[in-house]
Amino acid sequence: MDLLWSPWRLQYVSSSKHEGCVFCEAPKHEDRNGQILFRGKVSYIIMNAFPYNTGHVMVVPFRHVPSLELLTEEEAIEVHRNVARSLRAIRKVYKPDGFNVGVNIGSAAGAGVAGHVHVHIVPRWVGDSNFMAILSNTKVLPEMLNDTYSRLRPALEADEEALDH
Repeated sequence: MDLLWSPWRLQYVSSSKHEGCVFCEAPKHEDRNGQILFRGKVSYIIMNAFPYNTGHVMVVPFRHVPSLELLTEEEAIEVHRNVARSLRAIRKVYKPDGFNVGVNIGSAAGAGVAGHVHVHIVPRWVGDSNFMAILSNTKVLPEMLNDTYSRLRPALEADEEALDH
């Protein structure tokens, strides 16, 4: 098995875990001390204390919720707008070749703070460490895409109907 070393993460994985939520605590501090770059009405942009790359930020709702579907419409819209705001700012300052933008929902998905949903924005440059090479561009999917579509489409239509009422 090949190994991928990321020594900058050692402080994070070996640090004591706080009882409280880091994303609920950060807004209580002055912006610079809390590493908050921007505050909106219902969400904020914060630096990642253990970044995967230079410029790695996160967009976080103020309200403590574990998953995107639990956000209010106002929160969801502002989170998305703050992701776009982050992309524009990072493009302007760092001129990356691309981005990874994503959410890890739950510990099994890799969420370090599973109880408080947050969106990662990671700038990428050609030649930096890319996890796709480790996976050899291969993914194991337990279901054919057409089957997945057939299962998800009715659920999404039902949800859309629920929103209309």
